[in-house]
Amino acid sequence: MLACLRRAVEIESPTNSKADVDRLGKFFALEFKRNHGKVRILSHASVGSAIVGEFFSEARGSGEKVKPVLLLGHLDTVWDVGTLSRMPFRISGEQAYGPGILDMKSGVLCGLWAVRALQALKISPASPVRFFLNSDEVISSLAFRKQIIEEAKKAKAALVLEPAAVGGALKTERKGTGEFQITVHGRAAHAGINPAAGVNAVAELARQLLRVEKFARPHKGLTVSVGLIQGGTRTNVIPERAWASLDVRVPHRQDQDMIERKVRGLKPIHPEARLEIRGGINRPPMERVRTVHLFRHARELGWQMGMELLEASTGGGSDGNFAAAAGTPTLDGLGGVGDGAHALDEHIIVRELPRRAALVAALLATL
Repeated sequence: MLACLRRAVEIESPTNSKADVDRLGKFFALEFKRNHGKVRILSHASVGSAIVGEFFSEARGSGEKVKPVLLLGHLDTVWDVGTLSRMPFRISGEQAYGPGILDMKSGVLCGLWAVRALQALKISPASPVRFFLNSDEVISSLAFRKQIIEEAKKAKAALVLEPAAVGGALKTERKGTGEFQITVHGRAAHAGINPAAGVNAVAELARQLLRVEKFARPHKGLTVSVGLIQGGTRTNVIPERAWASLDVRVPHRQDQDMIERKVRGLKPIHPEARLEIRGGINRPPMERVRTVHLFRHARELGWQMGMELLEASTGGGSDGNFAAAAGTPTLDGLGGVGDGAHALDEHIIVRELPRRAALVAALLATL
């Protein structure tokens, strides 16, 4: 398992390099085929191909087509090509390090080894097992979002192989995520000779951002953060244009609707300024109501295997958000246990790998 993981980690696969993501996709496609999986490759012009792998397609049923259990993962990482030279795969004590090892190459391996365990034990699940390995999850799954939602709607359940939360907890809630850009169009003028002839876009934007700040409900988990801001050309020119990008995190669907309505409903304070609003919520929230039943089932399985499984909520999004929003029972955080995702110390705890694979196998065998 570790040897296979090392090969996967050493195939660098940043989202913005289609060729490299495709290399990793071919690696996993070959591993699926070696383990008797049926593979489909979904090509895309600008990002890497997505990989669909199906196992146990002969799963028993009562004549009707049996819904599969969907295993969601992604091939892409945040790490640029060349990162391996300063952050090589290595094992130190109980930890294995490398770019993308936690998020989320170890998770895909946990899913594959779960299938291998069922095959070795001659356990045939009641439902087919279908992997969907996305290629642009890091940038909000724009290329294959429609296919992910379609696969989720056809599935009995969705198991998301993203990293576990702190201490190995499974993720039963994820906030919805969004990004808005507010652009103010004003009018330039000389700041010393005729400032009144101008419409100050920076000043207007500052006032709008004070409004937007009040949309947040931190005590309820709804956050609005200004991440980027830019405006003006020179200090002696009344700025004609200014813009800001907002990061929005929403815990519930009603919060999503509210924040969309309020941001899009902003009106200029200066009568001659013009506002332009772009963006929106790009991942709906994964709410606990769609996950708690599966979590309780996983917790019982964990008890039988000597594992104490907890649940956690997170502000980050995943493709599990789309599966849950499609109405499919979803459980997230079934992948590697570790820390440092997107950081130079990204690592997994090696001894947890077979335990996570065993948990996924138990879920596949009992769903």
